[in-house]
Amino acid sequence: MLNLILSKEDILSLLNCQDSDIIKLMDETCKYRENNLITFSKNVFIPLTEICKNDCGYCNFKKSPDDKEATLLKTKEEVLTGLKEAEKYGCKEALFTFGEDADEEEAVLKRLNEFGYSNMTDYVVDICKMTLTETNLLPHTNGGNFSYENLKKLKEVNASMGMMLENSSERLMTTIAHEKSPGKDPKRRLETIANAGKLKIPYTTGILIGIGETKEEIADSLLAIRELYDTYGHIQEIIIQNFTVSPGIAMENMEEPTLLDMIRTVSAAKLLFKDTDVSIQVPPNLNYETSQIFLLCGADDWGGVSPVSHDYVNPTSPWPTLDHLERLTNDAGFKLVERLCIYEKYFTEEWLNKELLEKIANIF
Repeated sequence: MLNLILSKEDILSLLNCQDSDIIKLMDETCKYRENNLITFSKNVFIPLTEICKNDCGYCNFKKSPDDKEATLLKTKEEVLTGLKEAEKYGCKEALFTFGEDADEEEAVLKRLNEFGYSNMTDYVVDICKMTLTETNLLPHTNGGNFSYENLKKLKEVNASMGMMLENSSERLMTTIAHEKSPGKDPKRRLETIANAGKLKIPYTTGILIGIGETKEEIADSLLAIRELYDTYGHIQEIIIQNFTVSPGIAMENMEEPTLLDMIRTVSAAKLLFKDTDVSIQVPPNLNYETSQIFLLCGADDWGGVSPVSHDYVNPTSPWPTLDHLERLTNDAGFKLVERLCIYEKYFTEEWLNKELLEKIANIF
């Protein structure tokens, strides 16, 4: 029997297990399921800008300001139109994404100034306020690193926030994955996630596998997230995301992680957090043919799934329809249940202000 909290050696043993031990590993994770529910959040994905200071080797999202197809900065009117369309489909989460520190790009800053803003954070705050006052959706912002003060502003108008840790390895900053991406510095990412904890922001994070990391670096990354959870209690779900190859990216000739790589990693994450109520999420659109298997090794959440918008970060991987997702879930012996972008345990004054609590109460 595994210890309550896994050591690095325990995790490495799980990540390296072979043959029949894989089945035993999956069986072990099933012991820690509290119920047969698999959750998802019905959302609309709105990229406010596709400009980003990072240039990751696996990125499908970033565009140049010179690209005529690029979203330089959406207007409030464009955003509201998208939100109103999402309401028709019963969406409850407004996922706002944008390139990290996009306002460091002159073209974006000029557009912000034209809109009456001096920085991206203040614009996002007003977008979130508009969402709360003019729609039935809850804002969830995922825009990379923010300073403590900017997180404090965003907390007041977001039900939850998120940012992938991706990996805690400094070594990856010298590889094709992150060598052109200062915002992926793990020290800065860990600081941002810690500051979100200090501010009591319900938070989603996770790791990206298949970008050149070692098994030890996966273990270190999972343990770093566990330490943040133990310190602040704000991690509501952990995403285990697999690198996928797309034409034109710098890493288009790299191999994707195998199905067994994913099974081992999902299982290790589940067992590391087995004494908590932290959910383990695997994006179904990145694993269209194999997504069911992750339900059998600890995953209990599909994440945000949109009936109205694309996954702009992974444009070559369309969402499954909700009917298809329900069929996959039921076929694996589970029940699909919709959730909000914030988990129920955080519906308290300790985590949310009065306006957000009232908004949530009115949604139900």
